[in-house]
Amino acid sequence: MENGELLQMRGICKYFPGVYALQNVDFTLRSGEIHALMGENGAGKSTLIKVLTGVYVKDGGKILIRKNSSDNAEAVFEETHIRSPQDAQNSGISTVYQEIALCPNLSVAENMFIGRSGAFTNWKDMNKKTGELLKQLDIPATPKMQLGSCSIAVQQMVAIARAVDMKCRVLILDEPTSSLDEQEVEKLFKLMRDLKKKGVGIIFVTHFLDQVYEVCDRITVLRDGCLVGEYIIEDLPRVKLVSKMLGKDLDDMSDIKSESDVKPVDTGKTPVLEAHGLVSNAGIKPFDFNIHGGEVNGFTGLLGSGRSECVRAIFGADKVIGGTVKVHGKNVKIKKPIDAMKNGIGYLPEDRKLDGIVADLSVKDNIILALQVMKGFFKPFSRSKAEAMAQEYIKLLDIKTASSETPIGQLSGGNQQKCILARWLLTNPDYLILDEPTRGIDIGTKIEIQKLALKLASEGKSVTFISSEIDEMLRTCSRLIVMRDRKVVGELTGDDLTRNKVMSTIAGGEEK
Repeated sequence: MENGELLQMRGICKYFPGVYALQNVDFTLRSGEIHALMGENGAGKSTLIKVLTGVYVKDGGKILIRKNSSDNAEAVFEETHIRSPQDAQNSGISTVYQEIALCPNLSVAENMFIGRSGAFTNWKDMNKKTGELLKQLDIPATPKMQLGSCSIAVQQMVAIARAVDMKCRVLILDEPTSSLDEQEVEKLFKLMRDLKKKGVGIIFVTHFLDQVYEVCDRITVLRDGCLVGEYIIEDLPRVKLVSKMLGKDLDDMSDIKSESDVKPVDTGKTPVLEAHGLVSNAGIKPFDFNIHGGEVNGFTGLLGSGRSECVRAIFGADKVIGGTVKVHGKNVKIKKPIDAMKNGIGYLPEDRKLDGIVADLSVKDNIILALQVMKGFFKPFSRSKAEAMAQEYIKLLDIKTASSETPIGQLSGGNQQKCILARWLLTNPDYLILDEPTRGIDIGTKIEIQKLALKLASEGKSVTFISSEIDEMLRTCSRLIVMRDRKVVGELTGDDLTRNKVMSTIAGGEEK
């Protein structure tokens, strides 16, 4: 055993009905290191974290935590039985999730002490201690600020500060950067590095490879519930990491477009959809937009630029207050999503947990949901028909689920995303909007979704693809509408579809 080792998980097993989620998995965390836990969705990452934090009780194996904290002393480990989140917290293990589990209507200080301040609160001492911790960790907030008024990045930092103040030795960060822009990510990384210097062991779960290589010391890779290996970051180039995650050599991702049989877009034909002067109550400036059959285009821009608001206006998810829309050359009014659906438009939303899945419903019910809405709930599909439709898309999209009756909330993020895709494919839309379809999912599923978008285009469908990752947009789209400050500032095609051109247009493009 290395003296620096802080946590050891040995031979961890976890079963679910029909699924062996973890099979004899080992994991080691050292004091003062940032350790990436990597793998495709369904690889076992979330299950391993939930075992460590007491959300799930393991079916086999041991969890050992170092008792003595001095690195100079011989390491003494004690087996720890974690059967609840409280057991994990008592063992010095804290988790900060992608969905921040704090109270936005309370102050920063109240969130720091919620659940542990007692019936009689000394507000002065609470605010003072919070202020000292915020200053110590260089978090740009004040104790009396309402948490909901802070950016998502600052809310993440407050959640981390709370964990640190509760004397955590192991800090788990589960997809903490998914909703942050580049500047916010850098602030979070600075905080992580500061905690690393203080000896905290950090488990970092993310799908952003660049971030792994920027901030992590080691990588553990899981695949299909099994341990692939643990690696020092310098010994594992990105191509090898991806290969180990997928279990096969990865084709050059730049070849995705060439692998598909997308025909040139016939811009002489009537567009599938065209909008003029469209504006909604979400604050976007009036914009023009069109898309042809067989085309994949996209909206790009920084977080908050208005790209999602544009497609929400097209789909009627936000209230449209101006402009006109034509579908196949005919004027239509899209006041709400059902209007869009009846005009052959599908929409995979940015936030799958809030606007996409119905967590308590089964995989089958989630898949048939949109088609059932269009048919009417008073005309339900027969059980056999619903099952047949669900099974078709479970097989087509390779959705990993124990059965069609499994609650969708129990699936991995990537498989939830595939279910929402299945929902819209089942309606056979002429035009499909995919808003951040690959956020927070593994690289293998990302490639599958990108190829699916191009396959749909090759079949004559129209697809709008939105992603925070510019390289992904360039691989997938033949035309990019560039957004800045909630207005369109440029449109790029052909030789202009380069990362430098996109970035320069975002930074200083002329308004269109």
